[in-house]
Amino acid sequence: MTNLSPLQIERLKYEPKLPSSLANGINHLVSQEGTATQSVANQDEISALFKNTYGKPTVTFKTASESTESSLRNVGVILSGGQAPGGHNVIAGLYDALKQANSSNKLYGFLGGPSGIIEGKYVEFDDKFIDAYRNTGGFDIIGSGRTKLETEEQFQSSLEVCKKLNISAVVIIGGDDSNTNAALLAEWFVAHNAGIQVIGCPKTIDGDLKNEQIEISFGFDTATKTYAELIGNIERDANSAKKYWHFIKIMGRSASHVALEAALQTQPNITLISEEVEQKKMSLSSIIDYITDIVVRRSDNGKNFGIAVVPEGLIEFIPELKSMIANLNDIMSTLESNSAYSNGTDAEKISIIENTLSSENSSVFKSLPSLIKSQLLMDRDPHGNVQVSKIETEKLLISMVEEKLANLKKEGKYSGKFSTQSHFFGYEGRCAFPSNFDADYCYSLGFNAFALINFGLTGYLSSVRNLTAPATEWIAGGVPLTMMMNMERRHGEMKPVIKKALVELDGPVFKKLELNREDWAMNDRYLFPGAIQYFGPSSVCDITTVTLALEKSLANV
Repeated sequence: MTNLSPLQIERLKYEPKLPSSLANGINHLVSQEGTATQSVANQDEISALFKNTYGKPTVTFKTASESTESSLRNVGVILSGGQAPGGHNVIAGLYDALKQANSSNKLYGFLGGPSGIIEGKYVEFDDKFIDAYRNTGGFDIIGSGRTKLETEEQFQSSLEVCKKLNISAVVIIGGDDSNTNAALLAEWFVAHNAGIQVIGCPKTIDGDLKNEQIEISFGFDTATKTYAELIGNIERDANSAKKYWHFIKIMGRSASHVALEAALQTQPNITLISEEVEQKKMSLSSIIDYITDIVVRRSDNGKNFGIAVVPEGLIEFIPELKSMIANLNDIMSTLESNSAYSNGTDAEKISIIENTLSSENSSVFKSLPSLIKSQLLMDRDPHGNVQVSKIETEKLLISMVEEKLANLKKEGKYSGKFSTQSHFFGYEGRCAFPSNFDADYCYSLGFNAFALINFGLTGYLSSVRNLTAPATEWIAGGVPLTMMMNMERRHGEMKPVIKKALVELDGPVFKKLELNREDWAMNDRYLFPGAIQYFGPSSVCDITTVTLALEKSLANV
């Protein structure tokens, strides 16, 4: 790599911290088994689909007094799905553990995501290669992709590539869908006596891949701090100019963890939480009423400005829109094979959809602005669903609030100004330089992944816990992937998938927002976190997320 910035040069020198059990050496470990596990739901269906890997115990690593000899192992690694800060350090940790175990071990990186293992496209890592990417953001070391590993043909191709390279283990770094693929591949390899282990690593900035064993997915810490910096900057601007309402849509489709964490770090005037909207069955009109009420009351106090944070996936949690989108997802696979639809203009496609949806869902679709209708017709995501990130929910809310305010103005109930700016923060946080926490956590996850391999385990997710403590006190181990699974409808069929962890409305994190919501709405309690700090007082550069701190403090009560 050339043309390095001063920060790049400095970050390459950073030495990530490890849990003490791992820091004592990869060959100085013992594995302690917990109790047998079961899936979070649909136990009969999941156990039938994963006959060879279901019900395994959790494991925890402790330091051994004596060193053990490590067998020769070649390992392949895949980056799967969207980018998240720290992915390079997972690979660095895996590489260092692998070489520490046996200097003759080899690590291969499959290029472009899961398609790399299917097509046999790879690179072999060496010290120089790895050292150029330590503590940096992005997934550019080998690239990523969203190819799903789920068919017999794909599994067979993967096996042949692994045999060619004498690979005995594969590490898949990804989110819930990617690690579902890891579980399927692990089961297939065992069922076919392939002798190849599969280990996953929990990656997603959305924060929805977590449970008691996975306290946080990597990248969440860095991404939320990056978004919080941007929101804080906008808050400062709004409080200076005092003339704009900023509507900020923030990444997180299926869960609102990112929006909630960023809000707790910055204290905006309005924060919508998708899970709350769904639980309270809030209609689109009731959401508009809620926002409008705050806009009017602030205006009455001479404040024609404010900040509203909106989760990316909000539109799917509004009951009438959720029903309509689900109906749309079900009919799209059929419509896209219909030449009249596929060759039609946008207007013709809209007409066909309106006549194909159920009458109730068709009415909802017809009520939407043309811009939103067109965005609902865009190409599907890899799961065949509407690409929610491309739906400009923030602009939909602005448009409807403007209309509501115009009516109130006619009635003499509002006399303020409503000038707006819209923003979408997504890509800005996915490849940021990892925070010290994510640099340490990711390195530990990768190092730990090889420990799981060294103990002959397969179908496990690398787990590092006790994360609010200093890194030396973190607890390393593994959790069976099947433990996190349930059955969900995908492409019209029920399939096993890792269950997403949504915001818990009775948990301490949401309660913190709920307690302060009215105060933050009317008073400008804006916080300005600023950029991520790497050096200086530990209270500044090593502070954890509000989410993790609140969850841990409750657990210790």
